[in-house]
Amino acid sequence: MTPPGTHALIGAALLAAGRPVTRREVADLLDLPEEAADRAVRAFGEAVEGAGLGFVVEAVAGGYRLVVPPGLAARLAPILAPPALPPLSPAALEVLAVIAYRQPVTRAEIEAMRGGSAGTVLTLQERELVKVVGRSPAVGGPLLYGTTEKFLLEFGLGSLHDLPPLDGADFSHLLRG
Repeated sequence: MTPPGTHALIGAALLAAGRPVTRREVADLLDLPEEAADRAVRAFGEAVEGAGLGFVVEAVAGGYRLVVPPGLAARLAPILAPPALPPLSPAALEVLAVIAYRQPVTRAEIEAMRGGSAGTVLTLQERELVKVVGRSPAVGGPLLYGTTEKFLLEFGLGSLHDLPPLDGADFSHLLRG
């Protein structure tokens, strides 16, 4: 049995946060253990979906958020802003895959794996999909790159553990050259 007002509080939190609300934050907000908070969020999600309100609860990036179901998103495109960015180039996707699976990774390591330039790292940083996460202890202290929370959001991943598995450590089947 969900205490009165719980659904309203969960809905308000997910709407107002503007980012995924973590499991711990929901538990603290509801003054419940995390498992009970998870059940409350699931019950809220079922109620929202059952009401057909045009949004659903999604578990992503270690938390929960309200999203528009994919079936409705295309109909809303004319009123949404800003316009979508152009799709990432194949080279940018290759660099992003290397960073996602091998992070933290230096630009030189990315270039060695791709057999070519990693110039698209700047584009990926501008789109907030990757960020500098430190410096390598190697000579010269090259920058180390890793993915961001926005990467998880854009690709609908709860965590990096949700990346599709790779056979071994050989990336050659994913990359050009």
